[in-house]
Amino acid sequence: MSLKQNGAELKSPIRSALRKKFAGAFSERPIEPIEVEPSILRRWTRRDLLLFGAGALATFAVGGSQLPREVWQRLGLAQSGATGPENKWLLNKALRLDDDVSAALYSKHHLVPTYSKSQITPLKNNYNGATPDPAYIPAWRLTLEGLSSGLAVPLDIRALLAHQIRDQITRLVCVEGWSAIAWWSGLRFADLLHAYPPVSHAKWALIESSVNLDANGNPDPYFVSIDLLTAQHPQTLLATHLNGKPLTVEHGAPLRLLVPMKLGLKNIKAITRITYTKDEPPDYWAKRGYSHYDGI
Repeated sequence: MSLKQNGAELKSPIRSALRKKFAGAFSERPIEPIEVEPSILRRWTRRDLLLFGAGALATFAVGGSQLPREVWQRLGLAQSGATGPENKWLLNKALRLDDDVSAALYSKHHLVPTYSKSQITPLKNNYNGATPDPAYIPAWRLTLEGLSSGLAVPLDIRALLAHQIRDQITRLVCVEGWSAIAWWSGLRFADLLHAYPPVSHAKWALIESSVNLDANGNPDPYFVSIDLLTAQHPQTLLATHLNGKPLTVEHGAPLRLLVPMKLGLKNIKAITRITYTKDEPPDYWAKRGYSHYDGI
């Protein structure tokens, strides 16, 4: 037997072993089963369906907004002689669905991030118009209506400060595109609800400021709507202090709403009245085309 033949015989077992090893690498492997708890699967399915539906309708609304007027007329969605955008109905529908999805996914257990004092940043005044004259402060009162007692209750700042005051450093996000991290102190809205219960069927709060001014300095009462589930969130405060000091007029003295899971336009300054209602109340910016929910 030659050395060449002997070498071939020695290599044969190695070649055979390699062939078996790499043959397995390219063969199909059985699919490994993945078990998911039924409750988790149902939650995922509901959440994904809501998000997909909102995204689909929003995409349809935005895409439809680019269609020419003739197409809307053929679809029967544009009125002859009508002025303004024919797609307003569709855009409003998409906006409302986005609100409904946000509300459906809301949970009091979902907390916004909190920060340290070293991360605090400057906070803009950002009054919609002119900053009010501080002359209103000495006579200021917060009036509560829609209570289970059937009475209208006026409260001064001392009555509010009698509640447990809590500190919270969170980010305030403005619809204009800026944000700021600020240190707030105040009582939880939930504590006020506990101390002065609303009527049993109440689901909403109408929060008003009678001292708000327009850009010309004329009275322009400001008002926002907030659902009571959001009002009872542990991070929703009726703020009395900013950065360890009583609120200034520029930032809503003596009481403002701090709801960090909402855009800044919901964080109403200088609150003078809170009314609890069964039906969704009007909202200043929603009447001007913005979202009702304004979640972030």
